[in-house]
Amino acid sequence: MTPMGARTFTKGSITSQAAADVLRAAEAKAAEMGVPMVIAVVDESGVLKAFSRMDGAPLLSVELATDKAYTSAAYGIPTHGWHEFIKNDPPLLHGIIKTPRLIVFGGGYPIEIDGAVVGGVGVSGGHYEQDMEVAKAGLAALS
Repeated sequence: MTPMGARTFTKGSITSQAAADVLRAAEAKAAEMGVPMVIAVVDESGVLKAFSRMDGAPLLSVELATDKAYTSAAYGIPTHGWHEFIKNDPPLLHGIIKTPRLIVFGGGYPIEIDGAVVGGVGVSGGHYEQDMEVAKAGLAALS
């Protein structure tokens, strides 16, 4: 709880080393699968911290991966969680999709350490299920 009169607070952020670890593990999984991917890691504020576009990864995946990472960090939920959340709520479904940078299909996960969201990882380049698998491999590097 913030004390009365306090004007600042402290929040955690993923380190450059941890972001690089996530990136390397995700790249290894994508290479193992034989699918060139784009992998983006952002800090708790959605600012890019680590990035890779593997040789042959689609150009459109650059924006998708960074936006998946941003979405996950900004809302603290995986990108695939959005579909279930909005699918039966027409006003939300038709309104939220106009939100810049919001991605509502798989491949983005928040990065949590000690219960706090400290960043996000986003992956694009394959089917979203492949993207999810690669992102989870990246997260496993922090375990």
